[in-house]
Amino acid sequence: MKEKDPNALKYRQKLQRGMTHWRHKIGNPEFNHKDFQVEQVEVIVPNLDPVFHNYRLLNLSDIHLGQWITPKHLEGVVQMVNDEKPDSITITGDFVSYILDDVAWDLENSLKKLKPKEFSLAVLGNHDHWLSADKIREILHRSNIIDVSNSFHTITHDEAHLHIAGVDSVMLGKHRLDLVLEKLPAEGPAILLAHEPDFADISSITGRFSLQISGHSHGGQFLIPGLGTFIRGPHFLKYPAGKYMVGDMVQYTSRGLGTNVFWFRINCTPEITVLTLKCSKDVI
Repeated sequence: MKEKDPNALKYRQKLQRGMTHWRHKIGNPEFNHKDFQVEQVEVIVPNLDPVFHNYRLLNLSDIHLGQWITPKHLEGVVQMVNDEKPDSITITGDFVSYILDDVAWDLENSLKKLKPKEFSLAVLGNHDHWLSADKIREILHRSNIIDVSNSFHTITHDEAHLHIAGVDSVMLGKHRLDLVLEKLPAEGPAILLAHEPDFADISSITGRFSLQISGHSHGGQFLIPGLGTFIRGPHFLKYPAGKYMVGDMVQYTSRGLGTNVFWFRINCTPEITVLTLKCSKDVI
């Protein structure tokens, strides 16, 4: 479903509502913090000013509220996020799956409770566009989350800058990295939020980004210890889960929070990612 096919969307909405009806049989609707893994990842960022050394970005991805993730789950995740006391929060798309109206209030209510020390920033995913990008952006705005799709936001400490940029959905052809690069200042390291991880092959060759943060893959939802996932799809064929080096850029792909068609995971725990930015050793 690259573009929004009304018939396919209606079928998937019917399927989602049916599975929700039988939720008590197919999955636990109660929140348990043990169901979610907080991954701690260190990333060396060249030219990072020492004032940003140990700056902590907490990333959420693929909430897919209304599928396996219930409002209770999301409330619990938000509390876990706030307990981490991140400097800033990033969200890399797919807030919902095939139904928005049923969960819009719950999504906004939870997102408003995020409490980073500084900023919350986000880009949209393909599912967000299939339903209503405008409505998702309105929810983000009311939740004090900065939409950096095809744009950027600069975090300034003293006189040092750290740029958090983003591209809109690559899968649906909404990305405009060219516009981002035109607007992005030449000075200061930059991090890119891109829902689809394989976009790293393009973003890395610009030489402008130290790190790309992505989701989209759900880690494949099935992981074989030591081998990774055999489930790969469009835009997560090469970088389905975890940390990679793509040229001189770090690519990090989150396993995400939610699920899509299959409401279960095997050896692929839902993920909250804390990325701690580090200066080069010769700087500190």
